[in-house]
Amino acid sequence: MDDTETRLARIDAAAGRLRATFGDPVDVVIVLGSGLGDVAQRVADAVAVNANEVGLPGSGVGGHAGRLVCGRLGGKRVLLLQGRVHVYEGHELDTVVLAVRACARWGVKGLVLTSAVGGVDPALGPGSVMIVADHLNLSGENPLRGPNIDALGPRFPDLTHLYSPRLRGIAQAASPEPLPEGVYAAMLGPSYETPAEIRMLSKLGANVVGMSMVHESIAARHAGMEVLAFAVVSNAAAGLSTSELTHSEVTEACRQAAGRLGALLARVVERW
Repeated sequence: MDDTETRLARIDAAAGRLRATFGDPVDVVIVLGSGLGDVAQRVADAVAVNANEVGLPGSGVGGHAGRLVCGRLGGKRVLLLQGRVHVYEGHELDTVVLAVRACARWGVKGLVLTSAVGGVDPALGPGSVMIVADHLNLSGENPLRGPNIDALGPRFPDLTHLYSPRLRGIAQAASPEPLPEGVYAAMLGPSYETPAEIRMLSKLGANVVGMSMVHESIAARHAGMEVLAFAVVSNAAAGLSTSELTHSEVTEACRQAAGRLGALLARVVERW
């Protein structure tokens, strides 16, 4: 097999394990970012497995359990990924987006991404939930680099409506109050950004900054999935507060927001 065939075979093997473990494809896959794993407690009739049991990588980052939870949320069948892997951990991009691509090959059409972020916009304080309307991929990486896997999608996918306007409308209708919508800036990490970088991001139009999600969203859109994304603000970005940033504070702030996000996700999925 050539390289493209080998990469597709790995994706299809994981998709086959998902099918063997959970049966027919779920309605929606939800990826839970740092500190947001408690959302899984809302899933009824839950079946949980470790990611490596279905051929997917487990995360090595605190706040990411590395489990898959399948069950019912908002009256629909869902699969929750409790944690993700990141480029900054040393993973290749094919590994970072393997779960999303495997779900697409399994037959899943809908994807919800969540991410813990720093607030670049001072109006977005800790605990704020922002709907992602667009992104700035400043990571220097793109999961579509290299030979295209034609079985997944086109060589040059259009990302104009990567973050589905339809699903963003559903999220607004499901929220008890209007949610801010804005731009997610993705940096490579794992170091937090400098104050100068945050000033740059603000001038570029970013509202929040994180170290994940955009690679998954690009891969999902390439594979024909409809994408909705939420950014949960865990802290003010560097230079916007007097305290130093720590990962433990990030996960704790997101854990406190998980209940509100879980209720919102249930209402969103119900209206999907």
